[in-house]
Amino acid sequence: MLRSLEIRDMLIIDRLELFFQPGLNVLTGETGAGKSILLDCLGFVLGWRGRADLVRQGAAQGEVTAVFDLPKGHAARLLLEEVGIAAEDQLILRRMTTADGRKTAWINDRRASGEALRDISDLLIELHGQHDDRGLLNPRGHRQILDAFAGADVGATRAAWAALSEVRKSLATAEAEQRTLKAEEDYLRHAVKEFDKLDPQPGEEADLDACRRMSQAGARISEDIARALQALGPNGAEGLMGDAVRWLDGAAGKADGLLDAPLAALGRALTELGEASQGVERCLEALSFDPAELERIEDRLFSIRALARKHGVLADDLGAFAEGLRVRLAALDGAAGGLKAMHAAVQSANATYDAAALALSDARAKAARSLDTAIAAELAPLKMERAHFATILTPAEAGPEGRDTVEFTVATNPGAPAGPLNRIASGGELSRFLLALKVCLARGGDALTMIFDEIDRGVGGATADAVGRRLARLAESAQILVVTHSPQVAARGAHHWRVEKRVEGGMTTSTVLPLAHAQRVDELARMLAGETVTDAAREAARALLAG
Repeated sequence: MLRSLEIRDMLIIDRLELFFQPGLNVLTGETGAGKSILLDCLGFVLGWRGRADLVRQGAAQGEVTAVFDLPKGHAARLLLEEVGIAAEDQLILRRMTTADGRKTAWINDRRASGEALRDISDLLIELHGQHDDRGLLNPRGHRQILDAFAGADVGATRAAWAALSEVRKSLATAEAEQRTLKAEEDYLRHAVKEFDKLDPQPGEEADLDACRRMSQAGARISEDIARALQALGPNGAEGLMGDAVRWLDGAAGKADGLLDAPLAALGRALTELGEASQGVERCLEALSFDPAELERIEDRLFSIRALARKHGVLADDLGAFAEGLRVRLAALDGAAGGLKAMHAAVQSANATYDAAALALSDARAKAARSLDTAIAAELAPLKMERAHFATILTPAEAGPEGRDTVEFTVATNPGAPAGPLNRIASGGELSRFLLALKVCLARGGDALTMIFDEIDRGVGGATADAVGRRLARLAESAQILVVTHSPQVAARGAHHWRVEKRVEGGMTTSTVLPLAHAQRVDELARMLAGETVTDAAREAARALLAG
């Protein structure tokens, strides 16, 4: 509920603070007194797009503050949490504009954008009037309005659509993957066969390279090593040293010990010589050159390196790369079964969506008939019994809200073609259609503050009285603000303000005064009689207030 509105230096308003109440609040005043300015200022603080020249002449900046009661569970609390603003029992919106058009806004003392104000205003205020493009006149909102009237379970259709969209997306992804794999099927099968045949192992390339180099080296040096082994053996150094030992050993008994040390040294030398011979022999065996083995090693080494170059990977990564190819090939081979299951899932999800959408369409069709009947009953007291209101449902592309387009149409005279509300109805007719719609759509405990801007224009007498009674009925469960020129409507208000224009010191300003009972009598009398207020007009005003 809108609790207060404070305006500073906006248009022709100097300083103004209004405190609104539950129920039906009416604002009256002479034409040009500034009633529309109040709505301009309220629209400004709510972020609505409007006139640009808002700052009062001579002022550097203008400012508007609106305070709303925010009960527990109000939808605005969730929106505030989403944007990181603490939700309290009171919501304070403040917006300022400078003379050069720079605007700044706050929500509960937190800086906010005009877009944030507009988003939250949708949950706070509902404006109805001849230029209402945010509410009942906007065809894009008619389906939502009808669903609310029907109490339709749109959630089931949304959930079914989300599930259908998900399985469709999965199927499309799987089919795209299969097409990609199918395009490279020949490559995959040939590559996997090639890898299976060669079967490269991690580290094998390095081992083969080492063996190849060893074999090549052995071919070059084995002849020298063999000659060295022969020089060290029995026919070489070993034989000569053996002969020397035998000769010295035979002479040692007559040398008085002088040969003992040389003989010991020769013994040690023979031992070392034997170890050297064994090592050279082992080397010669390791370097034994087998041309056929070298050819086999080179063939495999070159095959591994060629395969690595072909696929652009390191030789040691060939095994992992091959496994990836095998996985892709297995996916291709198994795709047919998976796609079949996915197609079945899509069919099942589509059937679930069809059922939910059909049930929603049936509920809408039934609600449309009920709404048309209810609107017809409301139009008769509003002196529009010849008009015809129809809720038109047409097939639409499937989506989360079902398969229906909903539009409210009217024909103002029998035989006249029906069309959209804002194109067919005149100003006064449009206002009454909007009121009839709102009365039929209203539900108890409406959290929105509804504003009706001269919705009684073009009507009077009994019709204006019918308008007032319906506004009063709406106000039993919601806060209503009405800007009106009709005394019949103003008399139904629980709270009454008069908008006045004053000229002081050459400066025109607008102000708003709350009216007590006696002041209301005078104001209604003015609205009834015009410039000259008579006793008869006052008596008629009292009769209107008495109901």
